[in-house]
Amino acid sequence: MRSTGSRYRVFTDEQWERIEPLLPSNEGRRGHPFGDNRRVVEGSAYRFRTGIPWRLPRDEFGPWQTAWKRHRRYAGDGTWDRVLTRILAEADAAGKIDWAVSVDATIARAHQHATNTTRPEQDTGAGSNHKNLPWHEIEPPGHGIGRSRGGLTTKIRQAVDGHGRPLAMIVTGGQRNDGAMLAEVLAQIHVPRHGRGRPRTRPEAVIADRAYATGVIRTELRRRGIKAVIPDKRDQAAARKRRGSKGGRPPGLDAAAYKGRNVVERFFALAKQWRGIATRYDKLAITYRAGVTLCAILTWQRLLGDTP
Repeated sequence: MRSTGSRYRVFTDEQWERIEPLLPSNEGRRGHPFGDNRRVVEGSAYRFRTGIPWRLPRDEFGPWQTAWKRHRRYAGDGTWDRVLTRILAEADAAGKIDWAVSVDATIARAHQHATNTTRPEQDTGAGSNHKNLPWHEIEPPGHGIGRSRGGLTTKIRQAVDGHGRPLAMIVTGGQRNDGAMLAEVLAQIHVPRHGRGRPRTRPEAVIADRAYATGVIRTELRRRGIKAVIPDKRDQAAARKRRGSKGGRPPGLDAAAYKGRNVVERFFALAKQWRGIATRYDKLAITYRAGVTLCAILTWQRLLGDTP
């Protein structure tokens, strides 16, 4: 199997040995069987890391159309989500996931090459009408691009563990309210257990900033038995104080736990070193989100070490 040169390599040999068995093959299907899968997948990852167009260097990655089609297929059929889920299961079995989860969102400017499709105000036929579908099968309204103060933007909404390592992510338009999307982000947390038992979907705590400080969110977290580490909004605190004894008690805040909220910002800083994530060039939200998932996979790979 031919591998790319060190200049273009994204995966180490040991990392690829862990990932390769989790990728689908083309055996039993019409068409030629997949050849040199590592070379093609390296091309996809290299494209997101550098932010170059999909017309990759042919001598290193082969025909660019193959890299694009393979990435689009793996994005749409949930391959990259399944790989991340398997790696998360290994990490959880090794006790390496801190279940004090931090949640936040970051803006990515949409390049003009990503916006010459359906206008952000127009529905693409998915989103709210297909809430029961896995996220990798949903192309959100406007392809996840919306109008905000920064122009045409996308928001990456991320849940990370207590050490800043990614557990779940979704992509929406940049104008969508952070608090309104929290339930959808938490719903993407799905970590199977080795052996018997249901997958783990419930964090021990959710740490978030004031954008998530609503009564609806606090009630939902309380219903699920999740500790809310969210500071009160200043206007809410002032209104409660004006009402005196009728204002009720302020929500509790674990100040020590809240100091760990910045781990999600650290992951955003790491992910945006990949230029294809820092700026969105992809027309489809599905393929863009798959690039974010690839970055998450490599983040966990570095933690688990190079031994498959």
